[in-house]
Amino acid sequence: MSSNMVQPQIPKLTKENYESWQIQMKALFGSQELWELVIDGYVEPTRVDEPTFEKIAKVELSKEAWEILGIFFKGVDRVKRVCLQTLGAEFEVAHMKYGETISDYFSRLLVIVNCLKSNGESIEDVRVVEKILRSLANKFEHVVVAIEESKDLKTLLIDELMGSLQVHKQHMEKNSSSVVIEQALESKLTLREEKPNGFRGGYTNSNRGKGHGRGTFRGRSAHGCGGNRNVQYFNCNKCGHYASDC
Repeated sequence: MSSNMVQPQIPKLTKENYESWQIQMKALFGSQELWELVIDGYVEPTRVDEPTFEKIAKVELSKEAWEILGIFFKGVDRVKRVCLQTLGAEFEVAHMKYGETISDYFSRLLVIVNCLKSNGESIEDVRVVEKILRSLANKFEHVVVAIEESKDLKTLLIDELMGSLQVHKQHMEKNSSSVVIEQALESKLTLREEKPNGFRGGYTNSNRGKGHGRGTFRGRSAHGCGGNRNVQYFNCNKCGHYASDC
């Protein structure tokens, strides 16, 4: 039986007829429902990789091959879901450890994030930024408040956040060093103010007045000196005056 289908005639392109040729070709491809290929391009089908092909290489029936591939990829999906659950739990409980630097914490958390992405998890930067801010050490609490008030977390990049935190940390360390030096100077000045004049260690003059040191007085009861005014002083051996007048 002869076919009544008419084969479309493809217009010939020359240097002079490009405009009309373009219109005719568009109409031709449109009539064959092929114009989308010109606009969107052709996507090559995904080829079966070698390990997957080996699983069905000896299979003769397509139904059997279909079932084998279904079992294989369902198992892969199940393992992937378990992996995602484990990584998601690690991400949620992660927090900055005592003594851990900002860069080390960022690196540890981003390893988890990259594993989540490689297993098909869609995780946006804003989620990572918010996680980092709420899991930092307590000493960064006022820094977190400052960043949340001055930055738009939806557009804040992870690298930008790390840079901001490192700058704030440097200011914190600088201020802490200044406070330590100031406290040390204040302590030194306080010790100087509390030390008595002429102190060279040992006993003071008031202490020597109670013992046998020079400048003290002793009674001469054997020579008839008694009472407060009849005191013979060691320095002048005289009575009737105070030690300050000697």
